[in-house]
Amino acid sequence: MAEPSDHASQRGWLEEYLRRIPGFRGYLEKEYRRQSDRMARDYLADRLQRGKQSIDGLARVLADAGRLETLPELDRVRGRVDKLIGRIRGAMQGYRGFFDFVQVDEARLEDVYQHDMDLMRDVEALEQSFAALPQQREELAGRLRELLAELEQLDRRWSQRDELLRGWNTPWDTLR
Repeated sequence: MAEPSDHASQRGWLEEYLRRIPGFRGYLEKEYRRQSDRMARDYLADRLQRGKQSIDGLARVLADAGRLETLPELDRVRGRVDKLIGRIRGAMQGYRGFFDFVQVDEARLEDVYQHDMDLMRDVEALEQSFAALPQQREELAGRLRELLAELEQLDRRWSQRDELLRGWNTPWDTLR
């Protein structure tokens, strides 16, 4: 995920000049934070979308093989992934309040970045789990129930991120 400080190396002479205008520097840093936040959310949604492709492929294989008994559970997993992708993509404009402050609480910003890194790790693990589903055909029903539980946990963690960004008094320890 891009950090606001990473943008410094990409500044042109005009931006360097504009940063000297009182208040403009804070505006630019807000825009960098927004861009970093958007990139993190795009990454999460894109990885979930890629993982969903594995689920779709498995559904086709199972349907072709006549193993229809597992398809409803697989469909629930797919629906849960779609819901989560929708929440993440739908949040694209939802955090203006957090990033509008010129002076952002650096500790809270660090908490948001750490929470995003944890979400990324969890999404990457889910993507790998989805890809491994075809090799788990014997215990597929049980594994799908486990994946549903993991998706529900990820959904709760996304809600906690939302609370953290909105500035509600959610202790950081409850976000882990």
